[in-house]
Amino acid sequence: MANKNTPENQKTKDLKQFEKDATDKVMTTNQGLKVNDTNNSLKAGERGSTLLEDFLLREKITHFDHERIPERIVHARGSGAHGYFELYESIEKYSKAGIFTDINRKTPVFVRFSTVAGSKGSPDLARDVRGFAVKFYTQEGTWDLVGNNMPVFFIQDAMKFPDLVHAVKPEPNKEIPQAASAHDTFYDFVSHTTETLHNQIWAMSDRAIPRSLRMMEGFGIHTFRLINDKGESHFVKFHWKPKLGVHSVTWDEAVKINGADSDFHRRDLWDAIDAGHYPEWEFGIQVVAQEDEHKFEFDLLDPTKLIPEEIVPVQIIGKMTLNRNPENFFAETEQVAFLPGHIVPGIDFTNDPLLQGRLFSYRDTQLSRLGSPNFHQIPINRPVGEVHNNQRDGHMQMDIPKGQTAYFPNSIGGGCPHLAKMAEGAFHSYEERIDAKKIRTRSESFNDHFSQPALFFRSLAKWEKQHVTDAYIFELGKCNHKHIKERMLWLIAQIDSTLAEDVAKGLGLKIPKQIEQPINQAIGADADVKKHQPPAKKNYLDSDPALSQANTKFDSIQTRQIAVLVANGFSMSDYKSKKQAFEKEGAMVKLIAPHGGTVICNENMEHEIDASIMTTESVLFDAIYIPGGKKSIQELLGQAKFKKFINEAFKHCKTIAADHEGEELLDSTFVADYKDDKAVLINENPKAIITSIAKHRNWDRIEIANKVPA
Repeated sequence: MANKNTPENQKTKDLKQFEKDATDKVMTTNQGLKVNDTNNSLKAGERGSTLLEDFLLREKITHFDHERIPERIVHARGSGAHGYFELYESIEKYSKAGIFTDINRKTPVFVRFSTVAGSKGSPDLARDVRGFAVKFYTQEGTWDLVGNNMPVFFIQDAMKFPDLVHAVKPEPNKEIPQAASAHDTFYDFVSHTTETLHNQIWAMSDRAIPRSLRMMEGFGIHTFRLINDKGESHFVKFHWKPKLGVHSVTWDEAVKINGADSDFHRRDLWDAIDAGHYPEWEFGIQVVAQEDEHKFEFDLLDPTKLIPEEIVPVQIIGKMTLNRNPENFFAETEQVAFLPGHIVPGIDFTNDPLLQGRLFSYRDTQLSRLGSPNFHQIPINRPVGEVHNNQRDGHMQMDIPKGQTAYFPNSIGGGCPHLAKMAEGAFHSYEERIDAKKIRTRSESFNDHFSQPALFFRSLAKWEKQHVTDAYIFELGKCNHKHIKERMLWLIAQIDSTLAEDVAKGLGLKIPKQIEQPINQAIGADADVKKHQPPAKKNYLDSDPALSQANTKFDSIQTRQIAVLVANGFSMSDYKSKKQAFEKEGAMVKLIAPHGGTVICNENMEHEIDASIMTTESVLFDAIYIPGGKKSIQELLGQAKFKKFINEAFKHCKTIAADHEGEELLDSTFVADYKDDKAVLINENPKAIITSIAKHRNWDRIEIANKVPA
């Protein structure tokens, strides 16, 4: 018997239940007082003054006045979803955490994706790092893995975080640019704080403009500890690998998408889950034995360094699935509070100085943003287990603690809540030996600022390197101070000389032979300057394939958006065979026509249009298909935007397919001279088109992309 519990059926059931529950509900105040008029204030006569005693007006207006809370200073713009985590295999030899040992668990999660630099109202496709924060509601307590879509961070010590954010945020004298790093203050900071160079070159790569939140990796960034039942420690890095692969858009697309749909990523995530195409990520770990802490050419505690997967492979141990959208954006996505300090037995911290600072900063931020130490009582932040302690009162206390005692030890309350023993699952910090002087400095093992950016760039495909080059030219081209551009060119040359030469050419500048000031000024005034200067880059690995998106998954077109260009008289036989094949593979087929409403195919059937050509853009789609039909093609030829639509898709290296008379439309565009392109498919079978779309882009086309007039 067929399974009738499809996402659509479930959605219909939920809607009917909601409508049933909402029937005959009487409006009340927040205190439950029934209200018979919510349209008019209480006045002294019909045209008289409004009275101060109108408590209904005051409640309604006061709540409205306060329905916004301070937005996050960073990660202000976010999107969230609910889901669950499942463990493939136990890693009890490394950790005693239940989430890592019990393969029968299905742990609820809430995930928030975000941009970093922009305000809450900024566009989705800014060039930026993306936040990737996961809240695990485990049986032993809440664990927050608060990471990004890049494995390294800009700075090494939390003391520099305010400087980093102040530098990248809009310049304070004129409050521009919004959600952009392409300005003087940011590059002034970067050029004097060379530890930033590794994350900064990632931000210049395609990783900074993902195709979808569902198509980006996630990283815990820091090196954490795993603790097993014997109290043994292993170092660990956490990874999220998307099942759909890691894919991005070009910068030209990002600029246009921000204009066509500034909510592109947010809408994409919501629509995919709503349609039952649940995003999935596999969870992996890189484990390093305690005794191997110092065996690498870099320091495990340096958050600006990654462990190359060629050296320590990622072991996949589980999977996360997001299967439910929030019911209320504010109550869930906006009020969710992630703290790196939320861990469970079996996971512990290291002495990473950025992590240590985050342990303080995040709680302090939530106290300011959510206004109360009771933010853990907000439903989205509540742990799944019971909470028992002697903490009381405070702003927005939502529980009603019972009993006479609120202290420990006590006899009146029977000694409760009592202390848990280790055998009962109590948290126990790793007993790390500490024997050191108090000192305000940084380890010399953190000094290598060039080797890993160079490894990253060497590992990229040719088209990815071109995108990095173009990004540097754009970003530095927006700076007004020549000396900042020259310092950056000198630093880029320490990473890769060819990259620096290409960027310098684009800027119309020469690479300085030397710079006068110390390279790295992220040190104290009394520090030994020479001691903290980065050495020349080392090559301890030629390349790491995991760093390149050219080596991601290219085996699915699930949720890919395919624009089908049609007008009255289009070929139903062409369209039907392709539509069935595309949708069978999980793609989203959208009809684009010269006008809204409906069009009629050559078999006299009416078809609903998804968008008229004047209300949509090529950049919102992953591929184009043009069915035949002479009458249809003649009408499409009469509107110039269809030609622009196709030219733009070609410029962005996307798959373009056409059947029969559809080729005539291609012949009126730039594609006419490049029909031998491997991603231009004419009268091809559906399988060939699907294979081409799954490749995401034909990046071999990048050589001619700049010639396309779109």
